[in-house]
Amino acid sequence: MPTKKEIALMAHLMRRAGFGASYEELEARAKKGYEQTVEELIDPDAHGVPRYDDLTLARYYPDMEVPSAPAMGTSNFMYHLYTTHRPLQEKITLFWHMVFATGNSKVDNPPEMLQQIQMFRDYGMGNYRDMLIRLSKDPAMIFWLDNNQNHKKAPNENWGRELLELFSMGQGHYSEDDVKMAARAFTGWTIGPKIPRTPYQRHHWTFEYREEDHDDSEKTFLGRKGKFNGEDIINIILEETSCHKFIARHLYNFFVEDEVQVPSWLDVPSKNPKAVDAIAKVFKDSGFDVKSTLRFLFNAPFFKDEKVWWAKVKNPAEVVAGTIRLIGDFKEPRPGVLEIGLEGAYQGQELINPPSVEGWHTGSEWIDTGALVRRVNFMANKLGDPAFPGVASMINRLGSKSTLTPEELVDGSLELLGHLELNSGTRKELIEHARAGGPLKRGTTEAERRAFAARVSEMLQLIAATREYQFC
Repeated sequence: MPTKKEIALMAHLMRRAGFGASYEELEARAKKGYEQTVEELIDPDAHGVPRYDDLTLARYYPDMEVPSAPAMGTSNFMYHLYTTHRPLQEKITLFWHMVFATGNSKVDNPPEMLQQIQMFRDYGMGNYRDMLIRLSKDPAMIFWLDNNQNHKKAPNENWGRELLELFSMGQGHYSEDDVKMAARAFTGWTIGPKIPRTPYQRHHWTFEYREEDHDDSEKTFLGRKGKFNGEDIINIILEETSCHKFIARHLYNFFVEDEVQVPSWLDVPSKNPKAVDAIAKVFKDSGFDVKSTLRFLFNAPFFKDEKVWWAKVKNPAEVVAGTIRLIGDFKEPRPGVLEIGLEGAYQGQELINPPSVEGWHTGSEWIDTGALVRRVNFMANKLGDPAFPGVASMINRLGSKSTLTPEELVDGSLELLGHLELNSGTRKELIEHARAGGPLKRGTTEAERRAFAARVSEMLQLIAATREYQFC
């Protein structure tokens, strides 16, 4: 049997490489082994993990399969997060969505946004170079950053600027002339004529290359000269050490420990520059293979170090998807998917619609007075309902003993919630609260069992309201 320490490490892995897991799943994965679990997460095809059945959405939620409104598109993405058997695949999809932030507020085409999300899902753990090429030809991105207005005789610099600033290198590693050259290299990369959305709703767009609109003249970019096109620009970017470190820091920020916001990366060093350098080296040496880079990251001592456990503020998608997975809801299709999809938006993260190309500000900036109340209420309401199978399972585990001391109730609940650790003052208050409720035993009558379930679910709610539970 795995030790508590091994299960706690597995809980850390599943929070970061996924959206958390039930205690039963943690035990099973810990028994299988840490490295084996990492391999299964990274390469689900090779381990027989089932793919998502798209027919489920088409059959039970057709309005989300081809969404006619942003909320349907948001719910589509969120549904994947809390129902997937491949949590890392969805986590890396969310990662790229947050890095290559594209907003439906301008695109105004939820099906096209979901096409981009599906691209991240299909290729997110592949090659970063290939991803940048695909992104450069993605209709939603082209429209979002105006490359459809980037012409040979009238270059538009928006895409070229963000490619360098937010998608590959970061501020301080290129000049204004480099931005202009990148823009000229991507002239002619546009979208085909769009079919009017009425009367049959929105249609998917297509990438189109117009040779007559491409600037094929010589350009100077990052010190190199040539008649560069868009792919040449990406190849040159990938030769730059700043690019390797930029992506490495993004990975560290998302999977290991909250960093400052991206615009400050030039001025504020990483919390762990040695780890970022190590990730960057693997990223470069592997030929920009994301899967190899993640394998290194999850097995690295800096990732397993207990100092970084619970060191990241959960983003709203993690709050919602993690809670739904923990309580075991939506094992089968049922009504309520739209409401769950919108919950992330109410907490400050409307999927498929980030506020700007910079994406969402993360870390402690997820928390304000409104968002905190919303987060706590959502988690507490779910964890306080013994009807959910995941909550019932936790009650049954804690009820396996004939009686529970107040300390056993608190510590047992913390263990089942992923081996959460509270500061001593908060733990003491929870113990005192449990003691005030009187002796605690499950009993044998229906009334006694209901009373026991109420005491346990109340404790789960109180823990969900703590500061520590806002982290992952």
